[in-house]
Formats: sequence, C-alpha cells, structure tokens
Amino acid sequence: MNRIALIPGADVWGEIFTEKHLNRLRQMGELVVNPNPGNPDKRRVAELIRDADIVITSWGCPPFDADVLREAKRLKLVAHAAGTVKGIVTPELIERGIRVSSANDALGVGVAETALGLTITAMKRMWELARSTREGLWEQGRERVRELFDVTIGVVGAGKAGRHYIRLLKQFEVDILLYDPIVSAEEAAALGCRKVELDELLRLSEVISIHAPSIPETNDMFNERTFALMRDDAILINTARGSLINEEHLAAELAKGRFIACIDVTKQEPPGTDHPFRSLPNVILIPHIAGAVNNGKQRLGRYSIEDIRRFLAGEALDGEVNLQNLHVIA
Repeated sequence: MNRIALIPGADVWGEIFTEKHLNRLRQMGELVVNPNPGNPDKRRVAELIRDADIVITSWGCPPFDADVLREAKRLKLVAHAAGTVKGIVTPELIERGIRVSSANDALGVGVAETALGLTITAMKRMWELARSTREGLWEQGRERVRELFDVTIGVVGAGKAGRHYIRLLKQFEVDILLYDPIVSAEEAAALGCRKVELDELLRLSEVISIHAPSIPETNDMFNERTFALMRDDAILINTARGSLINEEHLAAELAKGRFIACIDVTKQEPPGTDHPFRSLPNVILIPHIAGAVNNGKQRLGRYSIEDIRRFLAGEALDGEVNLQNLHVIA
C-alpha cells in the first residue's frame, strides 16, 4: 500500500484539507499526518517522509535537501498544496528524479477572479463613489465611470493566473494585449489576445494587470520610465508580487493623479503605516487577499488530491512542474 505523508503544520493543513479530503487520501493509501502546529523543521520532515511514496507540502515546509531526503528511499512525488515550489525544490530533489506537482493553477483562479473584480470596480470607480456617496454627494464623479466594453486590457505575464484572467476577460467585449517573452504570437492568439512588447502594451491599455513571476529579470520592471508610458486615467493592477514595482516611483507618479493603482501585494508586507499607498486617494490597497484565503484554500487541497489520484492512475499530472524551468516561473 502507498504511504502518503501530510507534513505541513496542523494549523496550515487544517485550513487546506477538510475531513472529506483526508478520507479521500485514506482511500488512496496509508495516510501519515503531522499533528503538530507550526512550521516543521527538517528533522521532523525527515521522520514523517521516511517510508512515504507521496508527500504533501504547503506553506512553511523546509527545502527537501540531502538531509531531509536521506532516508526517503521510496519517495516518488511531492504534491505542493500551495503556489511556488522554489522553497522546497533542491538539486538533490531534482537529481533523485522525484516528481513535483504544484497547486499553482488552483491558486491562480482566486488571483484572476480578484484581478477581474478590481478591474470592474476600479473602472466603475466604486470605491471613490462609495466614499463620496457616504459624504452626501450623488452625481459627482459619474462622468469618469467606464464599462468593461470596447476597452483595451493589457495582461503582463501568461502564467496560471494570467491565463485564468484572460479566460475571464473573454466573457466581455474587450481587446486583450499580452506581454510575455516566452509566449509566441501564435500561442497568444490561441489564448484570445495579441502579443505585444511591454512598451506598446503600456501605451495602449486602459487597464494593465500584472501576472508576471518574481525573478531577477522582472525586478522593478514597473518604474519611472514605464509609468511615464501609461495613459492618463489608466488602471494598474498588481496581484502578482511586490518586487515587480518600484514603489517609490509609483507613489511619485500617483501623486500626479494621472491614473489609479490597485495593489494587493507590496515589497514589505504589511507596508509601513506611513507608506504613501495608504494615503494616496487613487490607490486601492488590499492586504494580499488575491490568492487562496479562508475557504479558497480548500481549492488547493482538492487540486493536490486530484493530482495524486492522477499519479497513482498513471495519468499525466495537471500541476506537474518542469524543474528545469524554475528560473522563469513564479
């Protein structure tokens, strides 16, 4: 019988896996569960996975280095019930040929839905109008409201979240531009958008939604030069990573009142109480809720279980990570 080890702290996996999920795992093999809260250390992980064929990881798990893997002779699959696997993947894991699955696709659903919600609410000026309505006004500001119709939406990055966002946008009558260096023009067209360079996307788009990975090449890719290219009254949405934006440059540009920024992620979380994003009237600042939150985390559990089922059935894994491409993925 296959042994499945669920190794995140109980406080973490308890929000991802319901009793129904655990029962499904028990039907697939012998389930070993970490009963302790808090992030497990390497010694504890090594104990839990010693005789495991499949390991389920999530937030707070340590890297699977030589010490962790030394006694894990049977390990064949790591199913990561979270997004990026960069924190757990090591050269030793790759050398052992252990397959890795990520629930990044499931995580991307929530990110894309949040980005769409921000797109609609920012175009409708809902936050601004809600505030003025509470203050006793009614008509003021309605002239700046826009519908999600006959506008150009720029998508930066066609990873899991970016592709989900594009699919959601296809329900509307909009033009979609895509900037992603590793996506071909033909693939972009198949997704329903037009591949362009970043500068063209910034000049043409009324809404710009960032879904690029946090890698050295994307650090501060939104900066003084790129902000200057954006249209007046544009909407900039970041549900990806704070590292993609030079926050000092963005704050300076927003102080001019030219466009709106919807920010879910910042370089330092939470941002300082004196951070300009907290006080600028044209910033919608939310506390990193675009991904899996509360009941949304259970989507990750279901996704990981389905990939384990596929693995045991000899089917292709939906979330399998190409470990040779870690340098270009989120």
